[in-house]
Amino acid sequence: MTDPARLSPGDTAPAFELTSDTGEAVSLSSLLEGGDKVIVYFYPAAMTPGCTKQACDFTDSLDSLQAAGYTVVGISRDAPAKLAKFRERDGLTITLLSDPELATHKAYGAFGEKKLYGKIVEGVIRSTFVVGADGTLELAQYNVKATGHVAKLRRDLGLTA
Repeated sequence: MTDPARLSPGDTAPAFELTSDTGEAVSLSSLLEGGDKVIVYFYPAAMTPGCTKQACDFTDSLDSLQAAGYTVVGISRDAPAKLAKFRERDGLTITLLSDPELATHKAYGAFGEKKLYGKIVEGVIRSTFVVGADGTLELAQYNVKATGHVAKLRRDLGLTA
């Protein structure tokens, strides 16, 4: 197993077009059309405790993030039908996208070698990226924690808690 290529601020964000939990095609270019910045976060699996906590934290912060000019999308390998159940079960208001082939995960360096309970395994690397309105990365964070991440991200973006 090899480490995926990591992205850095200033890099061009890899383009994507993925299916949402509502079955619609969502592309990075369409998200950037309105001039907003886009927070793209990758998580291992819908409806697991850590991923639920993170998705709920993003949902709870969505109004203030949108007011500051950010759109939020969460990407996992889960099928759109599972994402729809996740949204319904937990009252999520963020956009959830399905990447079953992991192509977008790999383009962002969010799939590869990681440590899990002391063992090296290959899997989804919980990661968050902020894409500027011009399509370049303003922030690239790998191996983020599910709990407390949104609060830390808000601080990193200069937004009040």
